[in-house]
Amino acid sequence: MTDELRPPPIVFPGQTGPESAYRTAFDLLERRAPKEALEVLEPALEQEPENAGLRSLRAWAYLMRAQLQKAETELTWLVEHDPSDDWSRHALGRALERQSRYAEALPHLRLAAAMTGDPDHWLSVFRVEQLLSPPE
Repeated sequence: MTDELRPPPIVFPGQTGPESAYRTAFDLLERRAPKEALEVLEPALEQEPENAGLRSLRAWAYLMRAQLQKAETELTWLVEHDPSDDWSRHALGRALERQSRYAEALPHLRLAAAMTGDPDHWLSVFRVEQLLSPPE
């Protein structure tokens, strides 16, 4: 397997605050570099532990790294602080599903699908429903 050369993340000179960390971490996640994104996010979250944007990116990074319990913790916090956040709700359902906790995942997946109408969200609902009650 060959290593793919990637351009460096976007870094804005002179910016060291959480907003810069958000942009850099988002860019890293888009490039499928969750470990590096977490390295950028952790110091910013020490400054602003209640920053939902940064916490969303940390949850995304945890999901990409299959650190599902950490993702679940982060996503649970996000859903509790903003129940209308359909991305966090769907991602929480997926994190639970990936841990084979289908009964816990289903309400989150259903609500996210109802909130967005997204066909991919509905596919997640149907998949988990099938896992909970497979055809005979």
